[in-house]
Amino acid sequence: MKAIFMSHPLFTPLQLRSVEFANRIGVSPMCQYSCQDGFATDWHLVHLGSRAQGGAGLIIVEASAVVPKGRISIGDLGIWKDEHIPKLAEIVQFIHSQGTRAGIQLAHAGRKGSMTAPFAGERLLSPAEGGWEPVAPSAIAFSSDYAVPKALDLAGIAAVVESFVAATRRAIAAGFDFVEIHGAHGYLLHEFLSPLSNHRTDAYGGSFENRARLILEVVDAVRRELPAHLPLFVRISATDWVEGGWTVEESVQLARLFREHGVDLVDVSSAGLAATAKIPVGPGYQVEFAAKIRREANIPTAAVGMITDAHQADAIVGQGEADLVLLARELLRDPYWPMHAAATLEEPTSWPAQYLRAAPRHSTARASVAVPEGS
Repeated sequence: MKAIFMSHPLFTPLQLRSVEFANRIGVSPMCQYSCQDGFATDWHLVHLGSRAQGGAGLIIVEASAVVPKGRISIGDLGIWKDEHIPKLAEIVQFIHSQGTRAGIQLAHAGRKGSMTAPFAGERLLSPAEGGWEPVAPSAIAFSSDYAVPKALDLAGIAAVVESFVAATRRAIAAGFDFVEIHGAHGYLLHEFLSPLSNHRTDAYGGSFENRARLILEVVDAVRRELPAHLPLFVRISATDWVEGGWTVEESVQLARLFREHGVDLVDVSSAGLAATAKIPVGPGYQVEFAAKIRREANIPTAAVGMITDAHQADAIVGQGEADLVLLARELLRDPYWPMHAAATLEEPTSWPAQYLRAAPRHSTARASVAVPEGS
């Protein structure tokens, strides 16, 4: 699909390595808790496919467990075995047919695993229900409602790194344009970063350098496995919102290291590590973190969190606060938000040819053809 000239920053293309994103609007990874044994289903095809039809420049498939015990719940999507590849590949093919780029978030839940889905009561699974013993940097539970995890030994840490490598290999086989490493929201890699959850006294605990060691090992291993022409994202929580926890200054420091280690974009969220965190939620409440990291670490960022308005999103990109905006709940409410945002901003955009009869007069038809690999 040929790029259309757009005057608003939100609708300008973004190039990362060999991959061009048609606009700066992305679908944030959102767990659907709708799998059995990690397998994607037609729910995922329709859910993600409709957001591609809606005109997003990129879609990040939900947190996908790199090992079975790396799931949040038994309903999590998985990428821990080759049998998961075919359905993921089918989903990627459809996303590409709409001119949208596809990525997948590789994840390990750590101490926040072995839970029921949020809409099933969000409680600890029993062994009879398929529950397991979660792992973490230290034997500290997330809260009284969660299991006390087993502290990983060095062999277990090495196995975690290798599981991310194997998952990356499968993501490539499924045809994804990029991968995102999940280092946020209180899951395993974030648990190693934060002094609140990491009380280790070995090479993986204590100093900033030690606490950052595992995520950098994962980054290096995934970057080696990922073809050089494909971009690598990492999602982080910029702050724990708790005194004594992970800070935005440490996030800047980590992002500088990410840049040196071949990361192409930092997806900047926050929180998730401490159940007691007090978060001042409001429109665009995390954008300042994406802006600070982009400015001080000199690396592209994505902004997330209560971005709901077209003018708001356009200003975030236009003012240089972030290179991408990732929407979550707003795209659950309106899968066609990107096309509606273009209409609000009076920007020409492409619509699926099948829907063109409902489009504004200045819209053009979108050809349903796959994006050539590596283009």
